[in-house]
Amino acid sequence: MNEAQIDLAHAVALGSIDDEDHNAIQEVLDGEDPALRAEFMTEVQQTKEVLSALAVATAAQPPAALRGRLLAAIAAEQPPVAS
Repeated sequence: MNEAQIDLAHAVALGSIDDEDHNAIQEVLDGEDPALRAEFMTEVQQTKEVLSALAVATAAQPPAALRGRLLAAIAAEQPPVAS
């Protein structure tokens, strides 16, 4: 797999593909090379697993006062008036 294809696999794992990326991904997936397709899908899966592990490792509790501030902000909004 070349560098551009690895970057595409990472974009797929992140869910951040645009139209141009979509076409390039389809070329890899619809291509004649089953080894390339398998390598691409493995890269996507491994990237997802690493991102998941990173999210777990860096997870943090929100500040205790956040809930109260959010509820106060929501309560301060004016509901739409029914006509």
